[in-house]
Amino acid sequence: MTLQEILHYRFLGNNVAAYLWCVGILLFGYAFKTLLSKLLSKLVFRFIRKRTEGVSEAQFQALLIQPLSIVIFLITAYFAFQVLDFPVRTSELAHNEPWAKRLLFRVFQLAVFGGMGWIGLRIIDFVVLVFQRRAEHSTSRLNNQLIPFAKDLLKVLVLTLTFLVMLSRVFGVNVTALIGGLGIGGLAVAFAAKESLENLIASFTIFLDRPFAVGDLVEVGPVTGTVEKVGFRSTRLRTAEKSYVTVPNKSMIDKPLDNLSLRTARRVSFTLALSHTTTSQQLHRIVEDGKRALEENPLVTKEVQMQFAALTPAAKEITVQYFVETTNYDEYLRVKEELNYRLVEVVEHAGGSFASTGTTVVQVNGLSA
Repeated sequence: MTLQEILHYRFLGNNVAAYLWCVGILLFGYAFKTLLSKLLSKLVFRFIRKRTEGVSEAQFQALLIQPLSIVIFLITAYFAFQVLDFPVRTSELAHNEPWAKRLLFRVFQLAVFGGMGWIGLRIIDFVVLVFQRRAEHSTSRLNNQLIPFAKDLLKVLVLTLTFLVMLSRVFGVNVTALIGGLGIGGLAVAFAAKESLENLIASFTIFLDRPFAVGDLVEVGPVTGTVEKVGFRSTRLRTAEKSYVTVPNKSMIDKPLDNLSLRTARRVSFTLALSHTTTSQQLHRIVEDGKRALEENPLVTKEVQMQFAALTPAAKEITVQYFVETTNYDEYLRVKEELNYRLVEVVEHAGGSFASTGTTVVQVNGLSA
């Protein structure tokens, strides 16, 4: 047989030349899908370069190349099969069409819409990355809280839209009628998802009222931790024990919330228990010198209290209270330690002594009491 006869040989309704064209287009699409996706992403990046806020072209391509290459290959596959005598067209997919043909086209449509949805998700990731770069140059911590929330919200919207398009275009579902029919059924869903809806509404309340921001140290009920993320349903806190606590958003607004990061100062309060051998002159000197030592520290506010407050059978007690003007916990501990040493030096310099916390044995008429 000659080459012309081979190319015109027909089987399964198509000649060999048509099959070769189909395979050639498929191979072309598979071989150049990555290159075409790089060229397309590079072209798009040129139009948005001035608004990327330091996000590189390589980062943009890394996000889009994979989903773009899949969509490009699916498009070339569509054109490849158009060469054959059984092109896949929506109008031909009647009930009398072979089930295999309808199934393949349904799968093809799902893949295309899924790929488009994937591209939409990656574009959201890129936009979020740009806003994160902008937030690094901003003093407002609200951006750190709002950006992750907006990212999750936009992704949910894209996934929902993709799902509705699939129902409409692939399975022929009347989406408008479906949404309208969910009116009554939605009530049952709303009751079933009551807690989730309350937490979702609470998340919007948090963003509007702004009782805290990401990075704040907060106390909600028995939980104290640093806010790491505010989501649709819950807020994530990192505790001092480095554990990761998830608190429902409803609890973050229903319960009393103490934003410890908004404190202007940290309070220190304790009692100095001096022995009964400490004289009144020594007590006066300890109170005066101790108060002066506290006031001399540049991080201690003017509200310094140091007073001889109680005379108990065990000790002569001096109450001490002052505020360290810092929100940094490590610095607070450093100042507190430094002043504790100073108070010990004051007591020792005045000749006083601290009361013993152990049991005191007193001899009375030769008997131990």
